[in-house]
Amino acid sequence: MRVTEPSLLLLIPAYNEERRIEPVLRDYGRYFQEQYHGRFQLVVVLNGCRDNTLGVVQRVAREYPFISALEFADPIGKGGALIEGLKLAPLADCIGYVDADGATPPHAFHDLVKRLGEADCVIGSRWLPDSVLHVEQTSKRRFASRCFHLIVEALFGMHIKDTQCGAKVMTRQAVEKVHSNLRIADMAFDINLLYSLTHAGCRVLEVPTEWTDKIGTKVTLFRTSLTMFLSAFRIRLIYSPFYKWLRPLRPLETWVYKKLRAPQPRPGPGRREG
Repeated sequence: MRVTEPSLLLLIPAYNEERRIEPVLRDYGRYFQEQYHGRFQLVVVLNGCRDNTLGVVQRVAREYPFISALEFADPIGKGGALIEGLKLAPLADCIGYVDADGATPPHAFHDLVKRLGEADCVIGSRWLPDSVLHVEQTSKRRFASRCFHLIVEALFGMHIKDTQCGAKVMTRQAVEKVHSNLRIADMAFDINLLYSLTHAGCRVLEVPTEWTDKIGTKVTLFRTSLTMFLSAFRIRLIYSPFYKWLRPLRPLETWVYKKLRAPQPRPGPGRREG
């Protein structure tokens, strides 16, 4: 007898992915249509795209009706796209996301979903011993990644080896518990999410994954790293008793993010304002 799996919503944030996203959507569409025994939805969250990413998604959706698009005309950042996408959490039992470049293959994401009964959130890791890396990052990116990991560990002490791997899945209850605390719209969104989950008492399980570094990344190493450091430090301040005294510095923060051409953190209610 076939076991029914929980309903699953997969988010893919996309910014000008016209050239790369079609094979990714087809791979995920084909795999989950054949291999997933539960209700599956895939939503591409378009973040200020200036190309024909929407047209590509719509073309694939004619073949796989469970694929759809959520479009935002203005750039809101990868984190902003995921914050908006996670508002759809009531539609499914489990909610996850992967990158638009296909670095995480469908079966590897499915493996994370299968482990979800062990924790509130399961995340893929490229830095655990049993991880499979088909194409590794360049030495510069690996060095920057490990330096950033040390900074994140010093600030938050979460003991997570790979906060930035773009493959994560959570229960609906976990998403609803922390969504109001998600403020970071840039690439440091993952830290905001993971620290909010641990701070709320949710269990995060890090497991080895399969991953391929893809050509055509939009990450500008220096500017992205600097933005992520600023955002990580900001998250740490949000959860400190001193945050309310830092409001006079908000214009300076806005100026810095604009200089870095990075999406602004989102405002939040009360003490957790961002």
